[in-house]
Amino acid sequence: MEFSATTLNLASMISHHARLAPQSEAIIWGDVRMTYGQLDAMSNRVANALVEMGIGHGDKVALSCPNLPFFPVIYYGIMKVGAAVVPLNVLFKPREVAYHLKDSDAKAVFVFEGTDELPLGKCVKEAFDQVESCEHLVVITKTCLLEKTTPSAEAAATPPSEGGEPGSEHKTLAQIIDGKSDKFENYPTAPSDTCAILYTSGTTGQPKGAELTHLNLYSNVTTTYLIHLPVLDFTDGKQKTVLVTLPLFHTTGQTVQMNTNMYAGNRVVLLPRFEPQATLDAMVKEGVNFWIGVPTMYWSLLKFVDENDYDISRIADSMKVCSSGGAPMPVEVMRSFQEKFNVRVMEGYGLSETSPLATFNHFQRPSKPGTVGQPIFGVDVRCFDDDDNEVARGERGEVVIRGTNVMKGYYKRPEATAEAFRNGWFHTGDVGIMDEDGYLAIVDRKKDMILRGGYNVYPRELEEIIITHPAVSLCAVIGVPDERLGEEVKAFVVLKQGAELSDTDFIGWCKQQFAANKYPRYVEFRSELPIGGTGKIFKRALREEADAVSE
Repeated sequence: MEFSATTLNLASMISHHARLAPQSEAIIWGDVRMTYGQLDAMSNRVANALVEMGIGHGDKVALSCPNLPFFPVIYYGIMKVGAAVVPLNVLFKPREVAYHLKDSDAKAVFVFEGTDELPLGKCVKEAFDQVESCEHLVVITKTCLLEKTTPSAEAAATPPSEGGEPGSEHKTLAQIIDGKSDKFENYPTAPSDTCAILYTSGTTGQPKGAELTHLNLYSNVTTTYLIHLPVLDFTDGKQKTVLVTLPLFHTTGQTVQMNTNMYAGNRVVLLPRFEPQATLDAMVKEGVNFWIGVPTMYWSLLKFVDENDYDISRIADSMKVCSSGGAPMPVEVMRSFQEKFNVRVMEGYGLSETSPLATFNHFQRPSKPGTVGQPIFGVDVRCFDDDDNEVARGERGEVVIRGTNVMKGYYKRPEATAEAFRNGWFHTGDVGIMDEDGYLAIVDRKKDMILRGGYNVYPRELEEIIITHPAVSLCAVIGVPDERLGEEVKAFVVLKQGAELSDTDFIGWCKQQFAANKYPRYVEFRSELPIGGTGKIFKRALREEADAVSE
């Protein structure tokens, strides 16, 4: 083991709190209460199992798991051995999982077995069998690591794996940690070592892996902690409680909620899926102080409270701050929520490539509706023209960022990395306006990305698959206005001569190809698509038509 002059392993914050307050609650899921001591011990057992599997510093390990205690246990276990975590969207189809396993060079993949509605285990197993470079498949069963059972008991009751490529391993989590020590010395990763690879398309093309270092995530965690210090008052010695309804495979759920509150020694309450009543009930039961949601979640909570006469008095008593991101928050929704819940809603902005937080409406300054606040500590944000010159305040320009939060690059994509980091600044592809006070407003997107309910949907990725349908000759995908989600996905399709395809059959086919947050909900068949002067499909004309219809 080589020790660098400077070491920084993000998982060390778990070990730290396990030493200081091992009995303090760390992860809450329903009636399951996992202390910092238990979280540290369980992640240590995972780390020891990974070492036995031949996985260590520099390796990549994929993780497909909803908001359950298994996620942090495995997430930090991977980091403890010096490997990088590759979180996978739990809505991915086998084709999408296989792509991410191959592209990331994942040596192993952990997957929650899932449910009838979300058969994750079956989906990932199908993808795993297609990827020879991924050597280990570990299935997380519902009972493993919970108080109702012991890992050794489940390991004895679990039959050996079936199927898979020769030489591949298919075991349960209980089997691989059975008998492993709950002690482990964290690998002394350097600040510049890759900690996690989060996949994003940026603005176009197939998803690219943003390599985030231990320093990237640590700096964003500590800054997020400082941002909320004035209102949450972590210095009073009492644990605070955060409710996580955003998926942990997403950068905001991981860094701003889970990692930041693990760093602070707080309680992290997990909900596998956002539902208005379950969310409100958890806020009441656990005395939640901090929550982050996308605008559609705020809208859903307001609607549920109004329609069901839900008593939110206890929520208002405990809730100190709420944050919103992922999409612009309608001013009326923000105003209504703040008045009803008696809490300030703060907006911020960031990307997977920036760990994620880059700007925030700080508590020391008044919020400006329609803006995402000012740059956070250690981060510079500006707006550039097409020649990479800063535009005047109040003028539109591409948002560019530099700071300790910015990724070290796209995994195995030097050209894409060089293009994104022109002249020392990370180019986001978003168009913004910086006002005289330094508040940033995101006003447009430089490319065609669709923002559906806080999730990024990239038309080119969909178009490249849709064009493979045997009846499709040409297609274009755009976002159309949607009252609830902000934008919905619509496909314009030109069929091959003589081919027939119904709306229902086309959308049904797309549902089999794409995750639930991606596939087109609308399709319009046309004899031709508008073509611009350069020979490319003139998408702006399609968007203008859609905007006109919605007015």
